[in-house]
Amino acid sequence: MRTKKSSSFQKYKGFLLEPSIQNFFTGRIWARETTPFPKEKIDIYIKRGLLKIKPAIGEGPVCHRCLNKEKKQFIFYHCARCQKVCTYCRYCIQMGRMSSCTELLTWNGPLPKLNSYHSLVWKSRFTPLQEKVSIELTESIKQGRSHLVSAVCGAGKTEILFTAIHDALNEKKRVCVATPRTDVVLELAPRFAEVFPQTTVQALYGGAPQSCMYAPLIIATTHQLYRFEQAFDIMIVDEADAFPYTYDASLQQAVQKAKKEQAPIAFVTATPTSELLELKKTGGYSFIPSRYHGHPLPVPRFSSLWGYDKSIKKKRIPKKLKEWTEKRIAENEPFLIFFPTIELMQQAIPLFRQLDSKIEAVHAEDSDRKEKVLHLRNREIKGLLTTTILERGITIKNVQVAVVGAESKIFTASALIQISGRVGRNKDFPAGDIVFFHHGMTVEMDMAQEEIKRLNKEGFPSA
Repeated sequence: MRTKKSSSFQKYKGFLLEPSIQNFFTGRIWARETTPFPKEKIDIYIKRGLLKIKPAIGEGPVCHRCLNKEKKQFIFYHCARCQKVCTYCRYCIQMGRMSSCTELLTWNGPLPKLNSYHSLVWKSRFTPLQEKVSIELTESIKQGRSHLVSAVCGAGKTEILFTAIHDALNEKKRVCVATPRTDVVLELAPRFAEVFPQTTVQALYGGAPQSCMYAPLIIATTHQLYRFEQAFDIMIVDEADAFPYTYDASLQQAVQKAKKEQAPIAFVTATPTSELLELKKTGGYSFIPSRYHGHPLPVPRFSSLWGYDKSIKKKRIPKKLKEWTEKRIAENEPFLIFFPTIELMQQAIPLFRQLDSKIEAVHAEDSDRKEKVLHLRNREIKGLLTTTILERGITIKNVQVAVVGAESKIFTASALIQISGRVGRNKDFPAGDIVFFHHGMTVEMDMAQEEIKRLNKEGFPSA
């Protein structure tokens, strides 16, 4: 990710601050034992009062990193490090264990010297609707008011954020764009780095390279916000209805903890929940029912695929699915095929590779997921079999999409709308095929199809 040169040294109470330490800790809450700096230096900063210490687990108990207070989420154990009975928090253990003897560090010194000029380099133009929403969002943020942007998949939601973020950066404010999905971070971060070429943009997700730069613009998974406290002047939650954010109170608390007390939150999604829609009463609200290129959303079609799971287990691709895939390969169209489970997808991948060796599969635990999506975007592979991990946040030119087992519970109406939204996003390829292969139609399938038709009617009332 593009970064600016480190800021110069600052003096504080006669002490020369090391920029890397100052930059790294500003806004963060970090375990003392895992800092990327020598213990001796950290000790000096603690002694001088530049770093404050607090226990990771407080009385109650409460985890000071994720704010968990549920007693059943704390475990007592004999700690090899402190040789005592310790408590650790189960809620945020995937980000590293927080125990009674873990010390958390927060910055207690001056802010780094901030750049007061950030250029915005974007060659495209807003549609009238995009411009209207951009103005509404920018005005809400200036007033310190939270705002919901509800816009269909492919409406250009990311571009709508540019002006508000640009204004905030030039006011020396720190901005975070948080999202529940790593794939969305990987999609967004390079786009923000491109349009803000003079700004340090940092992407934070599990396995991301660690940087000691101060970044005024951070693109992060919501899990990474456990490691921030009172850090951001503006918080933007993209794909705000996505799993696990909407189902995990601690992630919602992490957003509140990571932002400054009076900082507004902008929520952005194509499929807002009823809770998010409550913002229409108390905050700002914007709605875009059509895509930036002026074409309607592709409407999913239904196609029965009886006993698809049994066929795949017998090492046979069901006829309709095979014909659909062969057509994509023959017409050189990139494709995504969504499966309800990893197990079924893994059984299917060797069968699809018999059709073409350049077909890959991805799921949440796949360490090569980023590269495989890039290969599909660059036409280096024909298609991807995937779980719902790719339902959001990826744009592939002229991609065609099939859902296998659309009747499965994991394919909610919201998920099916998002999956359908992968199709027809490019102005040169505004249409495309989205098919729900099913073993019996469901209410969720009907709801997804009817909602897309409703949005098209709103976006094109005279059609």
